[in-house]
Amino acid sequence: MQISEIRQTSSERYTIVFEDESELRSTLKVITDHRIYSGMDLDDDDYARLVDDSSYSLCEAHAVKLLSYQPLSKKGLEKKLIQKGRDPEHAARAVEWAEEMGLINDEAYSEMVVRHYAAKGYGAKRIESELYRHGVPKELWEDALRELPCQDDKMDSFIRSRLSDPSDPKQVKRVTDGLFRRGYSWSDIKNALERFRESYEEEDY
Repeated sequence: MQISEIRQTSSERYTIVFEDESELRSTLKVITDHRIYSGMDLDDDDYARLVDDSSYSLCEAHAVKLLSYQPLSKKGLEKKLIQKGRDPEHAARAVEWAEEMGLINDEAYSEMVVRHYAAKGYGAKRIESELYRHGVPKELWEDALRELPCQDDKMDSFIRSRLSDPSDPKQVKRVTDGLFRRGYSWSDIKNALERFRESYEEEDY
């Protein structure tokens, strides 16, 4: 297989054109590593390596691009790369490379997820489900949740905005169900309702 042309499409991207007019997208790194030049003849093995290395190099670049948009867990990054059509083996390699380069860190990411959803007023159970959804390994959950601040103020604010009469069972049930969906335990909800009733009675008094 002979290379008839090499087109630079951006600072790091190239298109290799072959004599049969087929094209291969590649990167500067691959062009350099393989010492590619116009007129070069490739045997079947060389061609196969060039195709595989180009695919992987583009996968690496795609990983960097995705991480520039938003932080991700290792599992989350791998999933996105595969969803975008990258080879699963290349996606797994690119994730490991990103970790080695310090571009991704599941421990730091898990702590960020906890802070983000705590600020939204979610309780521990709901945050655990978010950690799972974002692909954070379960062995990191316990340490990350140690950073969860006291959510009493969040719960109290939620109750005040939705409960006007603590003696109304329907209102209490709606508030209780809402807090439970947000990931709070029944004991935390009970304590929060007791705090509200006490303040309600004091105001009424």
